[in-house]
Amino acid sequence: MALSFARKAAMAAVAVAALGGVSFGASASEAAPSPAAHPASAPASAVAERSASAHRQVPQVVTQVIGRGRVDGHRWSVALEFHRTLPKGYTLPTLPDGSTAPGTSLLCQRMYIGGVRIDHQGGRWADCQPVTGTQDPHASGELGLWGLHDKGLSGSRLMVSNPEADVAYGVVSLSDGTQVKAATVTVPGTTYRAWAAAIRDGRTITAVDQYDIHHKRLTHDTNWR
Repeated sequence: MALSFARKAAMAAVAVAALGGVSFGASASEAAPSPAAHPASAPASAVAERSASAHRQVPQVVTQVIGRGRVDGHRWSVALEFHRTLPKGYTLPTLPDGSTAPGTSLLCQRMYIGGVRIDHQGGRWADCQPVTGTQDPHASGELGLWGLHDKGLSGSRLMVSNPEADVAYGVVSLSDGTQVKAATVTVPGTTYRAWAAAIRDGRTITAVDQYDIHHKRLTHDTNWR
């Protein structure tokens, strides 16, 4: 459950490990010495192996941890999971006008508190959104407060931002005078990024600010609690 300025369609979560690559070599036998001798070509099987190896070096699913720690005695974590192609079993959502939402890839935001995935009631893809490729600008600009109770208004909560490219970190200011700072982390090979901060139970948020690498404040939000 969450309180957020912008809800994007079909958010969900599923943990998947990134795949690594293995390089294969191919040797060509040397032709007998001759004035007209030509270098021997690599066997077709070796060419196929190299092609398959190159394909495996590009992971189809990449998971990047954005933040983790403990809050109110419970472990918490936030990760972004990027699927290069739409996974089996996922269906693009239907827009209000009846058309199908665009997207060739899927970006999921995984959020856990005490081992429980936030929004798990919505199903496997509840906190995922369709995107087009690795640099879809529509995936940025959302700031949300997430929790397991009362739509993120009570209990242990997670503040998660999917900021614009120039945001280097965020600072959450609380009514007791303390602040929580979190750095922006990017999914490798993409422009998808986020920062995440945990808010203890009973704390009231007075402001959420975002800064660039030069510590210049870019945004200032006070519509949280």
